[in-house]
Parts: sequence; structure tokens; C-alpha cells
Amino acid sequence: MRRALGIDLGTTHSLVAFVDDRNRARVLDLDGSGPLVPSAVRYAASRIDVGAGARDAAASAPGEVVLSVKRLMGDGARRLHVGAAGPAGREVTPIEVSAEILRALRARAEAAFGAGELGGCVVTVPAYFDDAQRAATRDAARLAGLELLRLVAEPTAAALAFGLDARREGTFAVYDLGGGTFDLSILRLEAGVFHVLATAGDTRLGGDDLDAALADRLGLPGDPATLLAARAIREALTDRDAWEGVLPGGARARVSRAELEEAIAPVVARTLGPARRALADAGLEPSALDGVVLVGGATRTPLVRREVRALFGRAPLTDVDPDTAVALGAAIQADALERGGRDDLLLLDVVPLTLGVETMGGVVEPIVPRNSTIPARATQEFTTHADGQTGIVVHVVQGERELAADCRSVARFTLRGIPPMPAGAARVEIAYDVDADGILHVTARERTTGVGQEVHVRPTSGLTEEEVERMLVESVLRAEDDVEARALAEGRLEAAQVLAALEAGLREDAGALEPGEREAIVQRMAGVRAAAEGTDPYALRAWLSSLDEAAKGFAERRASVHLARAFQGKTVEEI
Repeated sequence: MRRALGIDLGTTHSLVAFVDDRNRARVLDLDGSGPLVPSAVRYAASRIDVGAGARDAAASAPGEVVLSVKRLMGDGARRLHVGAAGPAGREVTPIEVSAEILRALRARAEAAFGAGELGGCVVTVPAYFDDAQRAATRDAARLAGLELLRLVAEPTAAALAFGLDARREGTFAVYDLGGGTFDLSILRLEAGVFHVLATAGDTRLGGDDLDAALADRLGLPGDPATLLAARAIREALTDRDAWEGVLPGGARARVSRAELEEAIAPVVARTLGPARRALADAGLEPSALDGVVLVGGATRTPLVRREVRALFGRAPLTDVDPDTAVALGAAIQADALERGGRDDLLLLDVVPLTLGVETMGGVVEPIVPRNSTIPARATQEFTTHADGQTGIVVHVVQGERELAADCRSVARFTLRGIPPMPAGAARVEIAYDVDADGILHVTARERTTGVGQEVHVRPTSGLTEEEVERMLVESVLRAEDDVEARALAEGRLEAAQVLAALEAGLREDAGALEPGEREAIVQRMAGVRAAAEGTDPYALRAWLSSLDEAAKGFAERRASVHLARAFQGKTVEEI
């Protein structure tokens, strides 16, 4: 059975979830450290590390570690210099860094289910991600070797996780404050249909900003190590009135919850404007809502919960872990798509920002208004402004401003081959198609003569097709490293299972041991533990084989003991 995956590609942490054989959504936890994988990538001299080890190296090797890369998605011009300083380092794009995180999540799933058992996946994005950011996320999934079924907005996925799809009707607000992004979506549920009425947010606002505000209050620099320390203090003050400890740099300090809240209050206040705007766009008062859902680890902050309660006039729903809700919902949607869809579940998302085209004078002509339900299609006719004009430049922009210079440039191309005609005689139809992932495709055609062309536009802020192909080739060249990484993950999983079984056996059936056998087994168990903490899959496999050889006799005698106990006092007929 192919196992569909739901992936929450987060700013601070990422995780993967699936629907089990009992039709329950579950997060994947392989190594006992929890389901959250820190969204940190370290480009060391000889290898690339993802997760807790990379995050923890930010203090000692800041030039090798990339954190919070989600905030850079869609900025195709951005190149990050990582690794050694100077020519010995390398340049990477935000898409490549995100692909490394997705590869690590895929490796977890392959270790759990087997590489041949993985189906398609749903990857979540902030509702307020624009076309370039969504396209960048799609490219990262492709580079990671994932079969992408769909991109789904994080608030919509969270609503699924909270079981809101079980209700026949109701209107809910989803307040999603993650590590680096904020969204507020208003969803209406009618007979199993999820209809996003409005969404608003800020892709540069999240828990990272809360941490930066606290670090500034404490007079600390905003480097990665300091921000990680500030996050730890903020999280500690979730259920304490005060924190006491040593700050980066060695100074001892005491921070009260009141001091934290004073520092972060302006940041929390920035979430309330988009929340009110989404309510206004939906034409609703807070009292009209049936509930408010909290999503994202930063929503555990007591001040955030108080402000949400004050704004909406009700206590928010907290039935599901805000860290895992998005991945769980993505898994539900992925499972539905993998099986061919569910008749009782339909997600109708919206375009977060208006899509338009630049006209004469740099003015924006809206084509697809914000909060239009997707998939969406809209067309509009334009004409030439000069006699004999044989081409027209189409500049696609996204945003709510009147001038193109104040909006996000999504793409630019030239429609050529228009027959020479007097100014105003040509009829150029421009069509915008927004697919289920929220990604735009543009076509342009001159209708008077029937001459035209179809252009599928890639965002100018994303990677070119040639860059994607180059990176795919590089991923093939790195296939051997990927095989070793998978072998290491599988070996660690096997080691954890074998060690747990042997520890239980040594406690429960010590009488089945022969002289000197315990010492040999314990010695090899220590070797397996050490190898599992290393990075050599072959050394780990060798230690596992050695342990198996040392424990084989004990395992056989233990099995005999258990069989004897099971059959004791029973007749042949009963057996």
C-alpha cells in the first residue's frame, strides 16, 4: 500500500505525517527525539546535515548553518554563501536549502515505510504566500524527489486536523503564528466543503520576531545563537513567571514573564491588523464565528492567547498540538488525493493577493482579485498603443497597490507576432489561470487575426527551468550519498529496536544467560549505541551483526523459556 505524506515545511521546525491503517492521522517520530525536525541545514566541509545537529552548530559555525530559510523563499536572486569563507565555500539558493530539509523528511519516511512504499505528498505553505513563493516551494519538493500532489494553505490544513471537516456547517477563524510567517484565514464549512472566505497575513512576521524583540530588550546581538537562546527563554516563560540563567556571553540574568510581554507586545499587535482585515473582507463580526483555531508553536505564548481571546471574544480551540496540526491536516488531504479524493471533503482555497497586469503609465489593472476562490480563471482584453506595433510586453504583478512599482513583480514576457495594425485595432486577450496549488499560468493571444501564442509563465523570482534541471542532475550525482543516508537512518531505527528488546530481555530473563554472556552482549550494545550516534552506516551495520552473533544463543534460550511457559499444564489437544 502506497503511503501518502503530509509535510509541514516550517520556518523553525518541519515534520511529516501520514494516515495509518486505522484511518488516523499521525506524525512520524523515528528516533525518539520527537516529530519536529529543526529547519536548519549545515554545509560542513564534507557533508550536509539537517536538523538538531545543524541548529546546535549555529553558535560554533554560523557561516555553515542556514536558519529560517522559509522567509527567503521566492527570492530567486538571493544566493547564500555557506561553508568555508571565500572561494572554498559555495553558493546556494533558498530553494536548494529547503530541498535539503525535504530530503531529510523523505528519508525519515523511507526508513519507516520503505522507499518503494511512498506515495504522493501534500506540502503546506502559508496562506499569504504569493505566486513566486509557492512556485519556489514546488521546485524544492521536486528537487527533493517528492511526488507533489498539491500545495495546501497551512490554515486550511490545520482546520482538517482539528476535525472541522466532521461538522456540516460553521464559520471558523484560523490564527496561524509560526516561526516566520503569520496568517489569519476565515473558513466556512458547509456539507463537507471548506470554503476560505478571506485570508490576510504577513510572510515576514512570526516567532522569530518575538525572539528578536526579546534579544533586543536584553541588549543582545541578533545573531543565530542569541536568537536561539531568546527562543528558549520565551518558551520557558510559557508556563513560568520567571526565567533565571546564563545569557550568551556569560552574563547571568533573570527575565520575568512581564518583561517578556512588554518586549513582544508590539510584535503581537502586528498580527491583529491582518486579523481584522480578514474579518472585514469576509464581511463578518467576531461574534459571527463558531470558533477560533490556534496554529503554530508561537501561539503557546500566553500574551498571544490573551490577545486572540480579546479580539474574537472567545477562548480559542486548543484540541490539537499547534505544532503538529498543519502536518496532520496535510496528511489527511494527501491520503484523500492518493485514494482518488473523498466525496465528502472539498477544499476551496483563495488567491491571497490580487493578480494584475501593468498598463500604460505603470498602473495596475486587476485581473484576479484577492480572495477569489481557486482554481480561478479570468480574462481581459488589451490593445496596442502605437501604429504598426507587432509586440506587447505583459508584466504580471501581485499586490494591492495601484502602481506596478509598488507591487510584487511575478513575471514579464513579450507576446510577439502581432500583425502591424493601427493603434487600438489589435485585440490582445490575456488570460490568468490559477491552479489548485495557487500558482499562476498566463496566456496571451491576438484575437482579431487569430495570430497568437500561449505562454506558461514561471515567476521571475523563482528558478529557471535550466537551474532546476541542473540541480536535478546534481541530485542524481549525489545519489550515493543519499543511499548512505538512508542506510544510516534505517540502521538507527533497527538499532533502537534491537537495543530496547535486549534491555528488556536482560532484565526479565537473566536466568537464561550463560557465564560471561552478559558482559559480551553489554559490550556490543555499547558499540551499537556509539555507532548509531555516528555517521558511518557500514560501521553501524558491523556492530549490529556483532551484537546479533553475541546475543543469538541468549535469544534462542529465551524463546524456549517463553514457549515452555506458554505450554505449561496444557495437553496436546489443547495446544
